[in-house]
Amino acid sequence: MKTEARQRLLQQLKSGGPQTAAQLAEGLGLSGMGVHKQLQQLADEGLLLWQDEAGAVGRPRRVWRLSAAGHAEFPDRHGELTVQLIHQVRSLLGEPALERLIDAREQDSERRYQAALAGKRGLRSALLALAAERESEGYMARVERAGADWLLIEDHCPICAAAQACQGFCRSELALFQRCLAPWGQVQRTEHQLAGARRCAYRVSPHP
Repeated sequence: MKTEARQRLLQQLKSGGPQTAAQLAEGLGLSGMGVHKQLQQLADEGLLLWQDEAGAVGRPRRVWRLSAAGHAEFPDRHGELTVQLIHQVRSLLGEPALERLIDAREQDSERRYQAALAGKRGLRSALLALAAERESEGYMARVERAGADWLLIEDHCPICAAAQACQGFCRSELALFQRCLAPWGQVQRTEHQLAGARRCAYRVSPHP
């Protein structure tokens, strides 16, 4: 796909929100066939998601929207700002203050995750609920079976810059998963982006 056409389509979805191919074609002044081809290419790259919605009459209409990776195509300096704040806290208040901030974030996340997991009877349902929470936070989380175990996979890390500046965030998240999933199984990190992996993955082994 040409860079200009790619950026125009992404920009249209960024500024206008979820739209059908027909709406995008009209807004961009392109043919329907050309837009369909570009949409599929962007979806194959993981930049777009789609959902079929029932209309009042006729066939369902397919609505396209940006994925987390699609949103990441746009300039965003929040990572740089976060790193600056981490360095300032460490410099002005010391490492213990930074640890307290990480602990506070961990406690807040645990309250939300425990609420989402409340009433879940099996490991699979608990993992799916946790993955849904992480997906809403931009981690591109999903669950896969791995023999007798399960994998919680996160294909994107929205706090990667912060984690690189302070690995306490990664330690905190592993401990958080271990506590939240303790009723159903044991958790260990098997892939780690900061260690050079392309994603983060956690193997969850059910209790005997």
